[in-house]
Amino acid sequence: MFAAATHALAAASAPTASVGSSIADWFEAHATAIVTSAIIVVAAVVLNFVVRRAIRLAIERLVKANVARRERAERDEQTGPSSALQQQTVERLRSLALQSERSEQRARTVGSLLRYVATITIYTVAALMVLAEFGVSIAPLIAGAGIVGVALGFGAQSLVKDFLSGIFMLMEDQYGVGDVVDLGEATGTVERVTLRVTTVRGLDGTVWYVPNGEIRRVGNKSQAWSRIVLDIEVAYETDIARASEVIKRTADEVWKAQTSGATVIEEPELWGVENIAPNAIVLRLAVKTRPGEQLAVGRALRARLKEAFDEAGIATPIPQQTVWFQGGASPRGDDGGPT
Repeated sequence: MFAAATHALAAASAPTASVGSSIADWFEAHATAIVTSAIIVVAAVVLNFVVRRAIRLAIERLVKANVARRERAERDEQTGPSSALQQQTVERLRSLALQSERSEQRARTVGSLLRYVATITIYTVAALMVLAEFGVSIAPLIAGAGIVGVALGFGAQSLVKDFLSGIFMLMEDQYGVGDVVDLGEATGTVERVTLRVTTVRGLDGTVWYVPNGEIRRVGNKSQAWSRIVLDIEVAYETDIARASEVIKRTADEVWKAQTSGATVIEEPELWGVENIAPNAIVLRLAVKTRPGEQLAVGRALRARLKEAFDEAGIATPIPQQTVWFQGGASPRGDDGGPT
């Protein structure tokens, strides 16, 4: 009985010993491949860390440069320029500073995309190299990955289109956060930009979420600078030269005031008589402003022009209407006619 039990125990332990021997043999046969694969994995982790850190440092350096440029422009603007050359320098720095926020946002988004692409690429190449070390043919895997990629591309065309459009939009700097844009059906201020969707808040407070792939054209009303064009009507009997002098002087006062939120960045231009309307003479005034501040500048100019016209005695046109009486006596006692 004892002999039978011993025989049964030996028979049961035989497969276990066989499995252990097989595992040991496999490790012995692939020792070189295991060591090489470990080196590949470690190298991939280190390379991914180095590449991501390099991208992050480059983006942070770019952001810091933009912040320093903006702070310098603000400092120079507060101290005030003392010469025409310094005025030009301040205007150039101010123009660069106005784009810094969009540049920072674009840089951070592109940096995030680059880090993501670098991680996927490094680990994919490392995985293929590890499989090749163990004798696995990677050619069918690459072909299969291509087929899967094509299938995913067909199944998610709109998503891929949104991402590609977002990438090109960021690279080309078409618009950024804070810009006033016209995207077709959606018009308003850009609040958020991602690789897939653009968020725009309309004038009435409506928030529009526009997929980047659906944007066919972009009208940016506040990139680098804006302009307000005012068509100012004066009565026919007004002296055009005198009215032009009052308009130009008033616009220059607004320019020199440098009001916060309604800043004029260049000397206003009076383009002259734009139109001879049925009831008025139309003079056109063009004023270049900071991005997005053209509406505030326009309101300020209209208010100042009203005061200046009142002081100078310049009359604005009053609509006139001719009334014809048909089939009855006119106020003059005639049988009809204009009054």
